[in-house]
Amino acid sequence: MKKNILVFVLLLVSVFTFAETPKKETVKIKTSAICEMCKERIEKKLAFTKGVSESNLNVESKDKVVTVTFNPKKTSVDKIKKAISEVGYDAEEVAADAKGYEKLPSCCKKGGMAH
Repeated sequence: MKKNILVFVLLLVSVFTFAETPKKETVKIKTSAICEMCKERIEKKLAFTKGVSESNLNVESKDKVVTVTFNPKKTSVDKIKKAISEVGYDAEEVAADAKGYEKLPSCCKKGGMAH
């Protein structure tokens, strides 16, 4: 009986040890963000985007690049860019969605002044 329990425990431990952890990828996407308010909007949208585990927009850099860590089985780079676009910002070659852009404060629109 003890031997069966020991075998079961070892089997259980091996299943958890060798279970495949989800693969994660990281991508850097240039945006049209300007300020900290832009950063908050984009990061909030990405936090609720399926498959995205982390995002960080560096508004201090010249290129305003957002670094996104995601599970490629649950989302894609194109879907991430689309999510950024929906908030009203360009995401490299994906232009800002017109409805999202109209909702932005004037300071966050292209040509706006960073605060």
